[in-house]
Formats: sequence, C-alpha cells, structure tokens
Amino acid sequence: MKKTILREYARLIVRCGVNVQKGQDVLIYADLDQPEFVKMLVDEAYKAKARKVTVEWDYPELTKLHVRYQSVKTMGTVEAWQEARQEHYCQTLPARIHLESSDPDGLKGINMDKVSKARQMSYPILKPYQDRRENQEQWCIAAVPGEAWAKKVFPGMRTSTAMEKLWEAILSTARVTDDPVKAWEEHNADLKKRCDYLNSLGIRSLHYTADNGTDLTVGMLERGHWQGGQDVNRRGIAYNPNIPTEECFISPKKGEAEGIVYATKPLSYRGQLIEGFSVRFENGKAVEVHAEKGEDLLQSMIAMDEGAAYLGECALVPQKSPISESGILFYNTLFDENAACHLALGAGYADTIEGYQSMTLEECRAMGLNDSMIHEDFMIGCDTMNIDAICADGRTVPIFRNGNWAF
Repeated sequence: MKKTILREYARLIVRCGVNVQKGQDVLIYADLDQPEFVKMLVDEAYKAKARKVTVEWDYPELTKLHVRYQSVKTMGTVEAWQEARQEHYCQTLPARIHLESSDPDGLKGINMDKVSKARQMSYPILKPYQDRRENQEQWCIAAVPGEAWAKKVFPGMRTSTAMEKLWEAILSTARVTDDPVKAWEEHNADLKKRCDYLNSLGIRSLHYTADNGTDLTVGMLERGHWQGGQDVNRRGIAYNPNIPTEECFISPKKGEAEGIVYATKPLSYRGQLIEGFSVRFENGKAVEVHAEKGEDLLQSMIAMDEGAAYLGECALVPQKSPISESGILFYNTLFDENAACHLALGAGYADTIEGYQSMTLEECRAMGLNDSMIHEDFMIGCDTMNIDAICADGRTVPIFRNGNWAF
C-alpha cells in the first residue's frame, strides 16, 4: 500500500478521529502487526501539537502465557502503580487511539473462566476511574491489517496478497479518498440528518422482525437521543469514535426487551468466535442463549455481571452501506457491526440521553441506562429485516423495510 495513502489515513485518525488538541497527551493501543503505521500515527499526533504520545503494545501470544501461568488472584490484582496511572489519566484526559489488527481466533483455547474471574476482581477498583472519565475524553477505534486476520478474511490467498486486499478494504470503507476529511464531513452530515428525523418521531419502542425468526420489541429511554458519526464530549470537543461507521444508535431502557433475536454474523469475543447464535429476552434480560459454536463463551459473557444480560445499544445500519456491499465478512466487530443492524449487550451510552451534560452518571442510570463491565455488539441485520417504531403519540412508523431505510 502506498505510503502517501497510509499517511492520509493516519492524519484522518488523528485529526477527525480523536481530534487531538494542542498540548494534549495521546495514548495509542496497538498489536505488533503494523509498526510503520503506528510510527506514522505518532508523527501525525505530534504534528497536531500533542504534548506526549505513548504507545502500548499488545501481543496475544503473551496474553495466553499470562493466563496460563498466573493465578486468578495475580491477574485480578490492581497494583498501586496501576491505580496511580488511572488517576493520572483522570487528571490529564488523554486522547485514545485503539488500532485493531488481531487474529479473530487468536485466543482460542484460553481459559475464559479464569479471565472472567480476574476481570470481575479488578473491575470494581477500575470502574470509579472509568466513570470519572466517561464522556470527558476523545477516543477512536480504527484498524490495520494483521497477517492472521488477513488470512482469515481472505483464505487461500498468499499472505502478502491477503494483506494488500485487507488494506484496500479498510481504506475504502474508512472513506480514505483524495480528501478524506471532506468525505467524513459529508458522511457525518448525512448521519445527522437521519438521527434528526428519528429524534423527531418520539420513539418509545422498536419492533424487529425477520424471516429467520427474529421477533423482538425493545423499549426506549424517555429522553433517549439518536446519535451517529461525530460525537461531542462534555468538554465540547468533537471527535469520531469509530472509523469506519455507518450507524445511527441509541441506548434502550433497561428492563424493556421482549422476544427473540437471531445473530446474522459471527461475534469475535476476546479472541474467540461465537457463531450461529440466538438470544431470548424477558423483562429486558437475556434469559436463554443458544449457539452453534461458542455457546459456553456466550453464556460466560452474559454472566460477567448483573448488567451483562441487558441491552446497552440499538443501532440501525442499512444493507446498502459500503461495508455490507463489499460482501466481505471481516470477523471484526468494528466492521461487521457497520454492515448490519446490531444490538449490544452491556453498558449503555450516557451521551444518548438528551441533556446528559447536566446529569451525573448515577442520574442517567436511574433513568434506565444500563451499566456493565462489558459492551459487546452483535449483528442482527439481514435483507428481510423490518423495523417499526412505536411512537409516543400512538403512531407506528416504518423505519426499516427489507434491510434498508424506509425513509
């Protein structure tokens, strides 16, 4: 891939993704797959007047060894220096860039029970720091190819060819054109128009149906607010949390979901795949799950904490979107969630409540915003999906017909 194009991508992530502010610290989380691109990102962040850029590298093979040899107590202990670092982040509010490139099956065979117990130990200590930073920071999730990921998406190809094909797919769906900044301004404007229309309806619930058996009704928060594309944090800084993105999304009301929904794409969860699964809800809670592959993993996911079995997001994505029309199954939530309507189990987003800026997180959660240590998107959209909005004034308004916008 030409370095000039990759440089444009790096600049897009820094300028439109996290929108680095003068004097702000930047954190980049990356696997070992693309050090040259990470170098470009660091350079672009400094050119945007970042004060300090820190890269935190990850390597799944080391994660496997840690889980194999460390005790649950050791894995779940939050050391004093780690707490001090969290406090430092609360004070400095760095911009965070998450680069995804890992193998979708990279942690296959790992002891998930051990990982879950360790996370359940550490989460109560880390949660107060995360809550303090909620909607204060800018963050962006983007992607670069990794060899194992590329071979998973394009099996049968030589590694170099698969890597080039995955680069092309990433850059195309991320709208890295001759002027990517302008392309994103136009894209954000289109998503905003759709959200404005959805917000004008006064939606109280959504009813999903599809010929695969999906029949689910989800209730909305009374002051729920649809969002998409560009976000603005509590400090008034605009940023794009996902590159790419095609969704209009909202957080539903905890406890108001009835029926069954069938996933239409695999879910990559903690380096392992869950495939061919369904979730049945009663009184908002996932009470029954089945999967052709990874059912135990799905069961452990919804048992992570009390809120893990409740919904935290409803997102609308048409079948006529660049990622969907590419025909590529990415085995990566960042992309696959933007190829189909999806739901998320776990934490909701406070900024999808109108007027959240003047509210505390506790007040948002008292209104029905779900709280959890997880937020896991799973794809439910297909070309037979219909979605109707039941509005406060009693109207039923078509939102999706046959997998695409009905307006």
